[in-house]
Amino acid sequence: MLKNVRYAKCVKCGKEYEATPNTTTCECGGILDIVYNYDYIKSTFNKGVLSLNREQSMWRYRPLLPVEPDSAPTPLRVGWSPLYKADNLAKALGLKTLYVKDDGQNPTASLKDRASAMAVVKAREAGATTIACSSTGNAASSLAGNAAAAGIPTYIFVPSRAPKGKVAQLRIFGATVISVDGSYEDTFELSKAAIEKWGWYNRNAAINPYLSEGKKTVTLEIMEQLGWQVPDYIALSVGDGCTIAGAWKGLKDLYNIGFIDKLPRLISVQAEGCCPLNRAIMTDTPWQPMEENTLADSIAVGVPRNADKALMAIRESNGLVINVSDDEILAAMRLLGRTQGVFGEPAGVTGTAGVKKALELGLLDPDSTVVSVVTGNGLKDVANGIRAAGEPMLVKPDMDALLSAFKANGINP
Repeated sequence: MLKNVRYAKCVKCGKEYEATPNTTTCECGGILDIVYNYDYIKSTFNKGVLSLNREQSMWRYRPLLPVEPDSAPTPLRVGWSPLYKADNLAKALGLKTLYVKDDGQNPTASLKDRASAMAVVKAREAGATTIACSSTGNAASSLAGNAAAAGIPTYIFVPSRAPKGKVAQLRIFGATVISVDGSYEDTFELSKAAIEKWGWYNRNAAINPYLSEGKKTVTLEIMEQLGWQVPDYIALSVGDGCTIAGAWKGLKDLYNIGFIDKLPRLISVQAEGCCPLNRAIMTDTPWQPMEENTLADSIAVGVPRNADKALMAIRESNGLVINVSDDEILAAMRLLGRTQGVFGEPAGVTGTAGVKKALELGLLDPDSTVVSVVTGNGLKDVANGIRAAGEPMLVKPDMDALLSAFKANGINP
């Protein structure tokens, strides 16, 4: 029994369960939340103790993570990604203070490495020999990479629309990849059936309550990197809801152990073509499934599996909900790259697109301090990178041809 964890609790009916490595969902179908023993944590963990920790990864926060004291961390370095003070972008947007958390610098180039690293550790604790999941791409590649480093085979189910860059990662990492000719919902259901049939360890975020605990380390890092000075807002792209739920959980954990004295508001950003969670908030109605009509594949989730936790996080934080078009997402890719040198994939920059739109709509005070989380690297989806930035000039190896190309493109060196 973990000393820092009390139990797992259903977010729907409130039933409590022992937090074992194999804990999944409630018998009512609700997702479980890991509940911590904050009094015990405060007796052994404080800012001074943390400042002496030389571990530069997500595992520096072990007192706030549901892992056994003797559980080895994953071999890949996950977490402690840079937080940039984005003055150029802030000026372009008309915002006083903006920070960009570049989580595309994780080992497999997305924030989801945090969840997968946690899944690998819990799978080891459970004695599992195989791990499986369904994914639109990033969860899949992060699991395949982290599991490969730990010597654990994986079975990965992805929609056939998954970008080639992410599929290439899966194959390079040695995963058994099943490309499903259907939606993400179809992919999830097939993975669920296969996991039940063969007894694989389940990395699916809406089934495994430990994955949000890995994802929450992104906000633990943000707060430490800001010297525990809480920003007004944290903006995140949202798909199945696991990331924003985890981010909020991390903030509440820090508040409950006294590391921060207030909580920021969240900005939940979804693509207009697939925004079931934001639509539920905007209309104050239960969420309903939607088509997956967006180029931001990582957040193209028409049936979000972590809806309860995500909606709770947005409401508890008095958060903003912003929907952005695919064109606005592509524009954010260009703007983030040209002002800050950060290359994000479409879903990775959706949070930044939402900050821009919130300012334009007058929903965000220009004097605010905002952190925008870039959740994935643009090299995962180079086709949309070129779509956002345009093809390069093609010229003959001749100075006259170069001068003509410059003139045609309005370039005056």
